[in-house]
Amino acid sequence: MIKTRLKTLIDHCFDQGVEAGFWSAAAAGGYSLDEPKHAGQGDLATNLAMVVAGKDKKNPRAVAAQLLEMLAPHTDLLERVEIAGPGFVNCYLNKTVWQSVLPEVCANEATFGRGTVGKDKKVLVEFVSANPTGPLSVGHGRQAVLGDAIAGLLSATGHQVTREYYYNDAGRQMRVLGESTRARYLEALGLPFTFPEDGYQGQYIRDIAQALIEEHGDSLKDEPEVMPFKTKAERVIFDDINNTLRRMGIVFDNYYNEHSLYENGLVDDVVASLREKGLAYDQDGAVWFKGTEFGLPQDRVIIKSTGEPTYRLPDMAYHREKFKRGFDWMVDIFGSDHIATVPDVLAGVKALGYDPNKVTVVLHQFVTLLRDGQQVKMSTRKANFVTVDELLDEVGADVARFFFLMRKADSQLEFDLDLATKTSQENPVYYVQYAHARLHSIRRQAEAKGVVLGNLADAPIGRL
Repeated sequence: MIKTRLKTLIDHCFDQGVEAGFWSAAAAGGYSLDEPKHAGQGDLATNLAMVVAGKDKKNPRAVAAQLLEMLAPHTDLLERVEIAGPGFVNCYLNKTVWQSVLPEVCANEATFGRGTVGKDKKVLVEFVSANPTGPLSVGHGRQAVLGDAIAGLLSATGHQVTREYYYNDAGRQMRVLGESTRARYLEALGLPFTFPEDGYQGQYIRDIAQALIEEHGDSLKDEPEVMPFKTKAERVIFDDINNTLRRMGIVFDNYYNEHSLYENGLVDDVVASLREKGLAYDQDGAVWFKGTEFGLPQDRVIIKSTGEPTYRLPDMAYHREKFKRGFDWMVDIFGSDHIATVPDVLAGVKALGYDPNKVTVVLHQFVTLLRDGQQVKMSTRKANFVTVDELLDEVGADVARFFFLMRKADSQLEFDLDLATKTSQENPVYYVQYAHARLHSIRRQAEAKGVVLGNLADAPIGRL
């Protein structure tokens, strides 16, 4: 709201400058108005003067001075305006602007800030999407909280949001999970076993094996297929994952199984569509996608010479299915290790005839856990990692969510376990909770002394 008011004023001043002959009408396109990165540079800053100067071949600081002269009289909105650097205009808002927002906050309470910009727009937010091979790690925890926060913000702006969890229960990882479970099952029965070289370690595999013994005894000891072991492990782990997510207050609207893309022929349909468009070809026994026609540095293999599809193919099919389900906007939350896959997916979307601008990919950096100032070493396969459940047991859901959101998604996050458990002002969560408790304490004391608290929306905010 405040930013909109200031932008309207800047646009008005620009138009005045056009009328006065200071610059051309076409010189303003694409200017920004944002919060400065550093303190002491105003509440909002604009690069309009530099944009105008670049298009009209003028001195940017001279343009900024003209803009400043037109902005300065508007003291109802601006306390002062300054020129900085090569021609930035830093705007300091009048304190009454901030004060004027408070009555609206008090009047609207929990609905303050909500809007309708997304009315009638369907958005799919896909996040977490961890295959059910083990407990959620803290890396998954960051993605879960980030995705849920984005979905919540979109809901608050009127979008029709669907939270979706995409997983694969039919790939190599799942086969190894089944083999690991079978090995632990045989081990628990005291029978000879061979543990897979890259198998999943951890007590949770032994617990699943023990549950199989309790259900089936030794009747599976000669079972040649890995499927019963995989199915049991998948079901137990998926239940645990969902319980963990619920502990953080996260509930998904839909679960989408990658395997269904194959069962329903959707992967084959993508290959057929690409071939029909002349965008797929055979070479060296493999099937290639003509990615170079869509900005990729080279064509991509979508089916290996072994007949096994690469990750690109089901990803294309999945995104095509999202469009077919009628979503206007798709938000994918990925770990930064997926950065190389993003251009391939977007190229595939475009090749299939859809608008890649309707797909937004949010990449997040990894989480480093610190204890006693030292990094906690983690390895998923060796089960040498801190699970989200262990984190929640130690710090609680509110603290975990707060810490996961303290840094921008594209920034590395150091989660200091010692800091998160401190009950002092060093802990930002404790600081916020303490401030909230103090406010309620003041209110209780006022009521105890007979002070009548009127409608806060009518309070004399000028005293602030």
